[in-house]
Parts: sequence; C-alpha cells; structure tokens
Amino acid sequence: MRVLLFNGSPKKDKSDVMCVTRAFLEGMNSVQDNIVTKIDVIDKKIGYCKGCFSCKKNGGDCVIKDDMRDILTEILASDLLLFSFPLYCYSFPAPLKALLDRTMPLSSMAMKKAGDRYEHVAQADFSRLKYVMICGCGFPNAKRNFEPAVEQFKLSFPNNHTIITVPESPMFNAPEAAVVTVPRLELIKQAGAEYAKTGEIPVALMSEISSPMIPEDVYAKICNGEN
Repeated sequence: MRVLLFNGSPKKDKSDVMCVTRAFLEGMNSVQDNIVTKIDVIDKKIGYCKGCFSCKKNGGDCVIKDDMRDILTEILASDLLLFSFPLYCYSFPAPLKALLDRTMPLSSMAMKKAGDRYEHVAQADFSRLKYVMICGCGFPNAKRNFEPAVEQFKLSFPNNHTIITVPESPMFNAPEAAVVTVPRLELIKQAGAEYAKTGEIPVALMSEISSPMIPEDVYAKICNGEN
C-alpha cells in the first residue's frame, strides 16, 4: 500500500502526535508491506487558495505555481492519505488547512447530490483512496475539543475514513510518563495492525485509545504546575 503521510505539526518529527502516528504505522507494517512517503507540511511552499475556481474550469491546473502541484500528483498516486496533526483552535494547523484548501483542483465546478447534501464532482477517480486522521490535543479529555476537526474531516472525506483522537498527547514526549504511554502506544500498534487487516479499528480498542491515560484532574494539575 502506498501511504502518503501529511505531518501537520510545525514541530515535525518532534511532534507529540507523530509518536502516535509512528506506532500506528508500525502496526500496519507488521501486517503488510507499505511504502510511506512523509510530507512535513510546514516545510512546503503552499500559497493560500485564491478562490478563483480556475482549476475547476480548466481541468485542474492551479494558477499558483508552488509545491502543491507535486503534492496533488502524490495524492493521485497513493492508496491511503494519513493526516497527523495537533489540534489548533479546535481545527487543523494553518499550513495543513492551506494544503486542504489547495486540493480544489481535484474537483470540478459541477455538483451532484450525495445523500441530503451536494458536493463537487471529482476530476479523477478516488474510489480506491482511504483516509486516516490522527489528532492529539493537550487537554485532559476529548470532550468538546475534537468535534470541529472531526466533522470537517468527515465532510472533506465522506467515504473510507478512520479517525483517531488522543487527549493528553504531550505525555508521549515525556520520558517520565513512559509507564502509561508505552502501553498506550502498544494499543495504537494493535490498532494499526487491525486497520491493515480489515480496514477498520474495533470500537472497544478505539475507545480505549481515545481515553485519558491518567486521571483528568491529575493531568490538569501537572500542566498547571500544581503539586
């Protein structure tokens, strides 16, 4: 499987969420051979979409000449798009949001009804593509935090999507937290293996991964510098 990994964190490989993503990929790789191409979005020259719709009218050619041209080619050659990013203001970090905006050339001006909503008709066949979102936040739990990003991801990729949300994610880069992070990363590896086998992650396993690693009040006190 050809996996295109978008690392949306400005911290690149030092990202807390990338600890989770690497474990997920390790689990996938334990089941099948994958070719993983990682793009650190912060390093790419990606201009803001102008909203001119030229790309939708001329067969997908964007008027902005930057790194998105090659990225769109990579997307079309992939089987799985894996988005790894920290939660910023309840959504995507700005560089990753700019990248998503610039995928406009993949669809046309024509619209079609899909269920009870309308969407643009694609200019290519994406039926084989799968989508995974791995998002972490620094809050003690997932309540009323991830919902905007999750809903946007579902609307952007309505088919074949899998979403993993992880609270307390800064703990993954804290060596003193290994007693709880190492077992959690093992669960995430298991999730990666299950995904590679079946294309899905069992509900119980997903729930465990998305739960706090330590009690919420204890985590909050640590973050607040309280003894």
